[in-house]
Amino acid sequence: MNRVEEGVLINGETKFTGNIVEQLNPYTNELIGRIHLAGEKEVEEALRIASSAFERGVLEIPTYKKIEILEKAAELLEERKEEFTRWIVNEVAKPYYLAKGEVERGILNIKSALSFVINMRWESMPLDFHVPATGKLGIVKRFPVGVVVAITPFNFPLNLSLHKVLPGIVAGTPVILKPPPQAPFTVLNLGKLFIEAGLPPEGLSVVPTTNQLAEKMVRDYRPSLVTFTGSARVGWYLKSVAGKKKVLLELGGNAGVIVHKDADLEQAARKIAKGGMLYSGQICISVQRVFVHKSVYEEFKTKLIQHVNAIKIGDPGEKDTDMSCQVSKQEADRVWEWIQEALSNGAKPVTGKPQRVNNTIYPVVFEDVPEDLRIWNEEVFGPVLCLRSYTEFDEAIDGVNNSQYGLQAGVFTRDISLIMKAFSKIRVGGLMINESPTFRVDPMPYGGIKDSGLGREGIAYAYMEYTEPRLMVVKG
Repeated sequence: MNRVEEGVLINGETKFTGNIVEQLNPYTNELIGRIHLAGEKEVEEALRIASSAFERGVLEIPTYKKIEILEKAAELLEERKEEFTRWIVNEVAKPYYLAKGEVERGILNIKSALSFVINMRWESMPLDFHVPATGKLGIVKRFPVGVVVAITPFNFPLNLSLHKVLPGIVAGTPVILKPPPQAPFTVLNLGKLFIEAGLPPEGLSVVPTTNQLAEKMVRDYRPSLVTFTGSARVGWYLKSVAGKKKVLLELGGNAGVIVHKDADLEQAARKIAKGGMLYSGQICISVQRVFVHKSVYEEFKTKLIQHVNAIKIGDPGEKDTDMSCQVSKQEADRVWEWIQEALSNGAKPVTGKPQRVNNTIYPVVFEDVPEDLRIWNEEVFGPVLCLRSYTEFDEAIDGVNNSQYGLQAGVFTRDISLIMKAFSKIRVGGLMINESPTFRVDPMPYGGIKDSGLGREGIAYAYMEYTEPRLMVVKG
């Protein structure tokens, strides 16, 4: 991929500010290109244009036009699938087949929004619940909340940006999108794609900038909604400074999985190994804590180690690589520090002595992990699994729930009564049965409780967040 230079995308124009940051491939450390960061002037311009666009109803476009935009965007992304795949591989070292899968999911995401637009209906309700309301009908229509500030992370730079942009197109809200510093080129190219597809240019700005200026946008009086995907620490801080705005947070996790004695152990081991280690564990719903019934603990552990050892580690550009490296030296240092802390406090690595080469940390499975360690109770965001045995199913449920996070969890069992108990008792946004918690299909309501966030993604659910209901009462 040729080295490129990109700027801020505002009102359909690329602006070169002179405040340049070099983008490096985290696996090879080679220069990808140079990005111009937005300063105070560009941030103000983006806010002003988005606010004006909303006040003038620029995005109040007819349904047929939304359909045309989404159809064309899906077509363009399909045509440029390889280009976007390579951007993701080079910017964030995501293995090729996972990056390609992200682009394919992005196409599905756009088509899901298209289907939602085609099938959208208004609500109506009778109001004649007492005599004075006889003959009156209530009609409910949803209207856009206003300007949206969206902040996205590096691990799914294309698809998580789509989860912010698509509800804006459907609802008619201008979106100012701050891309992750690790992957600005992917997101800037996505912004250009939508404008090429026919989206009014005032409707989407892509503003690579500093965290300080991103916070300024969150604090500004003009946006009505802030949507953030990232760490719990940053997300809850942004909510605290956002004022009266609506805030949507898709934050971290610490996914727990229960493997009961009647589970298909081979299936569970295979899915949990991949769910914990693919893309170096840099997924919010990566498996981290595994609770295994004591009667099958040793057998399961043996199978899990076999599947973990089969994971291919290497160049993310190779088409069969499963994991490569952490996204940065800083992240690799952090994960490695947590692993060393675990070793110093008695955690036992059953996959052998932990290894690190440059920014690549090899998969490690621990048992006997004290609960006060960070690899147990915080989000590792690295290739680390922690095993623990249990005797009673309720004990395992309590173990999964004993976390500040509540994003997704998994249960492997054939017992329908235990499945229903888990669904009732495990406090997470999504429970996967005989599947890794890392499972996600984009139209589903995705999000968490507790420190894992507020609100839900998935086009039908995000649309509700981007809009507000307005009632009209008429006499029939």
